[in-house]
Amino acid sequence: MSIHGILGEQTTNYPTQYSPETLYPIAREMGRNAIGWHADKLTIGVDWWQAFEMSWLNTQGVSQVAIARFSIPASSPYIVESKSLKLYLNSINFTEFASWQEVETLIAKDLSACVQADVTVELFGLEEDLSSLLIAKPEGICIDNALDALSDITEKVTLCEHPDASLLQDQTRADDSQLERDESQPYTFYSNLLRSNCPVTNQPDWGTLAVSITTDKPFSNANMLRYILSFRQHNGFHEQCVEQIFADLSKYYEPSELMVRAWYTRRGGIDINPCRVSDASLLPKPSRLIRQ
Repeated sequence: MSIHGILGEQTTNYPTQYSPETLYPIAREMGRNAIGWHADKLTIGVDWWQAFEMSWLNTQGVSQVAIARFSIPASSPYIVESKSLKLYLNSINFTEFASWQEVETLIAKDLSACVQADVTVELFGLEEDLSSLLIAKPEGICIDNALDALSDITEKVTLCEHPDASLLQDQTRADDSQLERDESQPYTFYSNLLRSNCPVTNQPDWGTLAVSITTDKPFSNANMLRYILSFRQHNGFHEQCVEQIFADLSKYYEPSELMVRAWYTRRGGIDINPCRVSDASLLPKPSRLIRQ
């Protein structure tokens, strides 16, 4: 995946004047073509971006600060590169606005133009009721210790260059959580061990992955954990990683219902939280975790 422009430069000049041209769109098609699955099934969901370094000026020239949440539909043809979004947000630090609504409207207009879809923008004041930004906890069980239950605890997890979906199918290394079932069974779990690399800077991205899946196929926490760990050296944007997981689980487990979401830790004051669902009715509410 090749990304050009200012994004890969080592030295960055931060704009001090409103600069919407800084926003850099990246076609979702690039990541979805690499996945090689039904692209139309990856369009149900939302990417929630949360920015914790929002600032602009009021008409008196006094700095205003806020927390922002941007909701980008998964059906948008483009995503916005995160470094370019940081530069864009910095470009309004010294721009005067008559109201907070004016800030929301402008950012929504610029982001919508960049990704070519309607983007929702919410600003939260630091003295307001921030119940929608309270720290939450993922639902279900944590599978991070699933390998500890194996009889051979000396087994090493192999470092993979790319995600390895075959790890989901390895029945010879199944744990006790894998059961033969004649009917569908729901599973809800999460892992704090998701790691991948930014394809622009090669910097590591850490996140918490959560999955809710209903399937009649045998399921193994240990195999699922091995699969998640196979992303550790993968270069992929946050959205593409979540879509890869959604596609792999869909292909192997053939679920009747599936929700895959990730909460990534911040870089540049911004965290990215993609979510994909098999049906829009399964879409959860946005939230943030302790690491964010």
